[in-house]
Amino acid sequence: MEEKKYHYPALTADLALIAEDAKGKQHVLLIQRKNPPFEGYWALPGGFMEKNETLSACAVREFFEETGICIEEERTKFLMLADAPNRDPRGRVVSAVYIAQCRLGELTPQAGDDAGDAQWFPMDAPPPLAFDHQKIISQAALFNKGVKAR
Repeated sequence: MEEKKYHYPALTADLALIAEDAKGKQHVLLIQRKNPPFEGYWALPGGFMEKNETLSACAVREFFEETGICIEEERTKFLMLADAPNRDPRGRVVSAVYIAQCRLGELTPQAGDDAGDAQWFPMDAPPPLAFDHQKIISQAALFNKGVKAR
């Protein structure tokens, strides 16, 4: 019997922290990437899963490392899997995306790790984004408004 060869993807996790301002406008916290690929572009905080952690723990850890903000894992909700075959130029990468909420001004980001900057942006007008993060933010906006994300 011929042995099948499987292509194992790398696993990452991202966290979309959504904040509403006093007028009800939604904002998302983004980090500016310090390293390739997409150096200088903005992205959701996230990164590669370590050997002995869950995807949700990875999302929370990476979020803290890149923004200085500690989000309790229990405050996150699973949003989607980002799994398009060519979404990352480094190779096959599948990302579990989580979402959490806060009030704008409640938490102050401080860029760290491989983030050059961390800032809040209106969800309907983000800067140019890395990877497929525009699609993810669109899904997060729908989810946050109570519409089922696809």
